[in-house]
Amino acid sequence: MSDQLVIEDIKNTIYRASLYLDECRWADWLALCHEDFYYAIRAFSPEINYDMTYLDGHRADLVSMTEMLPKHNSDHSPLARHTVVYTVDVNDTQGTASCVSSFAVYQTQLDGINSHVLAGESNIFLVGKYRDIFRIGTGQPLFLQRVVQLDTRRLDKGTHWPI
Repeated sequence: MSDQLVIEDIKNTIYRASLYLDECRWADWLALCHEDFYYAIRAFSPEINYDMTYLDGHRADLVSMTEMLPKHNSDHSPLARHTVVYTVDVNDTQGTASCVSSFAVYQTQLDGINSHVLAGESNIFLVGKYRDIFRIGTGQPLFLQRVVQLDTRRLDKGTHWPI
């Protein structure tokens, strides 16, 4: 398969992952992930000059976490990701591809929180970059690693789910 077709498959996988996450289709999202998948959510803190880690785990950890999500007391206001793939670099000899995507996550409030946020209002919830590594060459590209590098450092209550 040509590199251009691989790149298109990877872009489609990234966009499909965003859609599955938006729709809380955890099993479908995890089906896009290799059995050795690693996932982390981080944000750099200039105050301590260090990356803060919000979530760190492997595929088995995420399966367990997503199975528990319906039991958590969470904010059910819907999230919508706007993802743009910037780069895809294919490494045929290693059977991998590395990608960088930018994302913005919008949240539409189900209930008014206070006089500043009204029910039905949409706001930017998070912004950052996805730094992905894919396993390629065996059919559909599968996520081997996703490091979510947040620009946003203040997460609200009820944010138990993958970003």
